[in-house]
Amino acid sequence: MLRRLPVYLLLDTSGSMKGEPIQAVNVGLQALVSSLRQDPNALESVYISIITFDREVNEVLPLTELASLQLPYIETPDSGPTHLGMALEKLHEKLKTEIIKSSNGQKGDWAPLLFVMTDGKPSDLMKYREIIPHIKNDNFGNIIACGAGPKAKAEFLKELTDNVAMLDTCDSTTFQNYFKWVSTTVQQGSRSAGISEELELPPPPQEVNIVI
Repeated sequence: MLRRLPVYLLLDTSGSMKGEPIQAVNVGLQALVSSLRQDPNALESVYISIITFDREVNEVLPLTELASLQLPYIETPDSGPTHLGMALEKLHEKLKTEIIKSSNGQKGDWAPLLFVMTDGKPSDLMKYREIIPHIKNDNFGNIIACGAGPKAKAEFLKELTDNVAMLDTCDSTTFQNYFKWVSTTVQQGSRSAGISEELELPPPPQEVNIVI
């Protein structure tokens, strides 16, 4: 069996993402999957899971191989909070059963990649801060957090990971270029899996500002 590269996308679907932002995310996801399917390494190894979070947390796409996945259309409620802590908690529990660990008889999955996108800050800040140490111990190949738009707060994302990207706007062009960058990052991960412990990020496009 080929070793998998699990890729988890945690996407903010709170009320502030309604309208053009969430439409742009859906277009961006289509571009991401289309781009990855053109890469033979990614096609063989990448599995994608999508978890959305607003007032509720929903697994809208279970961990599915790239070749056969069908993207759901992601929608947002009219209003509601941003329960990122709950989303990370759900992810932490899923990893316990989804990630195949190496054993004497087989080699397990490559270290998974995690991409988090939000246009605000965690509404459940206490839970968010409680779950972060567990996420950091989950042996991700890399965690990339993206703050989209002027209301996104980089300081909260910095608590989760050193790799924080900020987008000035939530329009379709910006999201498309962000998801192309995600695609390049995943492709790089599928080619370098097992070579190094942590995946290095490719140079970002003009619309993606890496927070130092």
